[in-house]
Amino acid sequence: MVIVEPGITDTEMAHRLAVAPGSSSYPQYARIAAIFEASLRKNPVPPSDVAKKILEVADSGTWQLRHPVGPGAEGFLQWRNRFTDEEWVALYSADDETWCARIERDFGLDTRPELVKRVAS
Repeated sequence: MVIVEPGITDTEMAHRLAVAPGSSSYPQYARIAAIFEASLRKNPVPPSDVAKKILEVADSGTWQLRHPVGPGAEGFLQWRNRFTDEEWVALYSADDETWCARIERDFGLDTRPELVKRVAS
């Protein structure tokens, strides 16, 4: 068994997520949607990269469990691992400016314009 872990991939589903569907009772939806939108704009990863990784893993006979795909996948996975559970909860509980500043610092993605549009609607 292996796990193929794509980052934000340029698919129809990713573009639908990047468009916030009305209001959500979860403020994180707007934050994640803004990350998707900024990432798709900055560095779109084609779905063919995921397909290539699946074929590569199938042909390799590897015992490695996890296989990130795309330049953002490994970074996002490592990012979460750098936090204690308490730090993670604190970040997710922070105000939008704190959240956006952290995403910009850690990933170089400016999610402020997208997030402001979503919160205002």
